[in-house]
Amino acid sequence: MQLDHVTIRTKDLEATRSFFLTVFGLKEGERPLAIHRIPGHWLYAEGHPLVHIIGSKGYGIDHSAEAIDHIGLRMTGYSQFRKKLDELGIRYSLMDLADIQERRLFLHAPGGPLIEVVFSEAVP
Repeated sequence: MQLDHVTIRTKDLEATRSFFLTVFGLKEGERPLAIHRIPGHWLYAEGHPLVHIIGSKGYGIDHSAEAIDHIGLRMTGYSQFRKKLDELGIRYSLMDLADIQERRLFLHAPGGPLIEVVFSEAVP
């Protein structure tokens, strides 16, 4: 397992984008089509989308505070991991991103932090 990305929720998309591009030398890159409904940016380091930036208002929830929204962990073994979560009774939601051939699971750790688990696997 490795850290896949961190998602930052902000009230000022452009200033946050500019900060990470300028200070850390990241490069803006493509975002999957399925998430274009959410205003934001994906910033890449060494060809990998490491920092995801999303707006803090809208989408059914009013997140007015600036915060780390969630962390993404990259793993292998999508089916086995889903089976494990099912056996443990851990609720999760699914997202398949066919255009980048990734499958994702979203779950909450105790206390509420959101964890996104990313798998590089073909989307059926």
